[in-house]
Order: sequence, then structure tokens, then C-alpha cells
Amino acid sequence: MRQRAVAAYRAADPKPVIRQMARDLGVHHEALRNWIRQDEADRGDRLTTAEKEELAALRKENAELRRSCEILKAASAFVAQELDPTRRRY
Repeated sequence: MRQRAVAAYRAADPKPVIRQMARDLGVHHEALRNWIRQDEADRGDRLTTAEKEELAALRKENAELRRSCEILKAASAFVAQELDPTRRRY
């Protein structure tokens, strides 16, 4: 029944009100809502709280690494110019 209920919800366009659909199916609306959320998580459509936190931390780390990389590029270009005075300066 769960699979049919979730499939019916996904197939509906526009999306029905969960309370009304649950009433029509004879199940509690929170049960149907949980089934739908679980299905979305299983399909990768919804992130868990832990996944959201990990994604935010990874994005922050990525931004810091990009900044560090830019600083290192600029520093290496500066050092290269100082070591080879005949090199063309930009």
C-alpha cells in the first residue's frame, strides 16, 4: 500500500494535498507524509540533516581551498619574477 500511495502522489499533477489524499486512502496524514519523505530521500531528491550539514561544511572548505590556491598562485608568480629578472613581468 505504501508503494502505491507514494507512486500515486508522485504521478499526480498538480500535487495533491497530503491530508486529503491520506483521508482518501484511509491512512494518517503524517504516515503518508513520512512515506513520501522517505521515498524522496531514497531517490536522492531530499537530503537528510546530516547530509545538509556535511554539504555546507564541504562547500565552506572548498571556498577556503580555492582562496588558498589563488594566494599560492600569486605568490609563486611573484617569486618566479624575483628569481628571474629577465622574465617578462605582467
